[in-house]
Amino acid sequence: MVVGAGPVGLAASIDLALRGVAVVLIDDADRIGEGSRGICWSKRTLEICDRLGVGEKLVAQGVTWKLGKVFHGDDLVFAFDLLPEDGHKMPAFINLQQFQVEKALVDRADELDLVDLRWKNRLIAVEPHNDHVRLTIDTPDGPYSLEADWLIAADGARSSTRDLLGLKFSGVTFEDKFLIADIRMAADFPTERRFWFDPPFHAGQSALMHRQPDNIWRIDLQLGPDADATEEQKPHRVTARLKRMLGDRPFELEWISVYRFNCRRLDRFLHGRVIFIGDAAHQVSPFGARGANSGIQDAENLAWKLAAVLKGEAVPALLGTYETERIQAADENIAHSTRSTDFIAPHSAAERVLRNAVLALAPRAEFARRMINSGRLSMATVYDSALLTPDESPFGGSARLGAPLPDCRVRNVDGSETYVLENIGDGFTVLTFKNGAAAQPAPEGVCRLRIGDDLIDPEGLLARRLDATPGAAYLLRPDHHLCARWRTFDRGKIAAARDRALGKVQ
Repeated sequence: MVVGAGPVGLAASIDLALRGVAVVLIDDADRIGEGSRGICWSKRTLEICDRLGVGEKLVAQGVTWKLGKVFHGDDLVFAFDLLPEDGHKMPAFINLQQFQVEKALVDRADELDLVDLRWKNRLIAVEPHNDHVRLTIDTPDGPYSLEADWLIAADGARSSTRDLLGLKFSGVTFEDKFLIADIRMAADFPTERRFWFDPPFHAGQSALMHRQPDNIWRIDLQLGPDADATEEQKPHRVTARLKRMLGDRPFELEWISVYRFNCRRLDRFLHGRVIFIGDAAHQVSPFGARGANSGIQDAENLAWKLAAVLKGEAVPALLGTYETERIQAADENIAHSTRSTDFIAPHSAAERVLRNAVLALAPRAEFARRMINSGRLSMATVYDSALLTPDESPFGGSARLGAPLPDCRVRNVDGSETYVLENIGDGFTVLTFKNGAAAQPAPEGVCRLRIGDDLIDPEGLLARRLDATPGAAYLLRPDHHLCARWRTFDRGKIAAARDRALGKVQ
């Protein structure tokens, strides 16, 4: 059972269904969400969505970008490139309104017989048991009861599941208020993330601008802690602020919201047979696009483990590693989010003086540029986990143990172009590099993909990213995170590493 048909609940449901698990997915609304809400979707999230069957569709609909610029006043402080490395299928980021992502995921869920999506179903009672969860669900036709082996709570920041279990967040609520406005505007501004500290059109505060599809632009303006949220959302006030920023350029208001944000989480994500993911488990500021992206990565981490438990391939204790790995991710996101908020909205006059000194130095000093934090953008977590097998010898390259396998452009044996991640399935995979020796079969429960036989690495990009030598072997978990690697292929070590990744080795 999954509660919440937003991007996170939909991703979890689709992933489980693709792994052969039947899912009932409920939502108390009667349709997908309204308004843009989340718009920035990271490379790692797009790779997950591609495995779920919607990645290419989202990229085709979205605005692709990888460049960002930070300004102090009118002056450019520095620019950055989020994906300087060539040869990836998915871009660094796309901008696409959340309702478009939800629409693509709902359409995909409708294609799967194992997903039973029920709108206007509201969870009103949860009764946990040792081996199941009993639920009461209200509908326009009256309530009904349902028993599920497991309950996944993906019902967002105002989670009814969390409330029904009496669970509370730990963390901080920030007092500063921010205005979000989506506007329709024909403009030739470049497709990049633009962030201003103390711009002349919004003195003493910050501003952010992003392009979305269909001539929609996202404007985010800091208002300060004392702003009146009701007054600031009135169209004439929003229009006046935007005209100071955009000049006489014509635009139309599409969506307005004023928000404060939180950096907080549940102390635990796993409560018996109830598992929390996404905003139901943790909340961060929107700076850095860490909310929905992190939630979809929660869903992927959980789905393969829950499927393994349900199929008898792993004991329920494996789900405890969902909690430890994704709490690590949540704490990283909360730390980055808190630091960016402290830099964007200093708490004292002294902190503001320091912040402004850093901004003044940044155009001339690299160390100062590294201190600027306008929202460290979402990146996949490199897990520090008991499920990983430690390296026996040092490895370089951009691939890191515990991180997702970096994608790479390669070729099929017929010469056609493909990408590594397109060729890796939903189970354990050992990636090996040809060394002239006869190929050994992989252990039971592990697929083998041979670079040099099954796929060709003509430019050596993949070998460089993995620091691969002839005969090297790399074991990937079902979520494509690298969990073990060796300089030589050894069936026994690969089997032992798979057992460890399934929680069978303490």
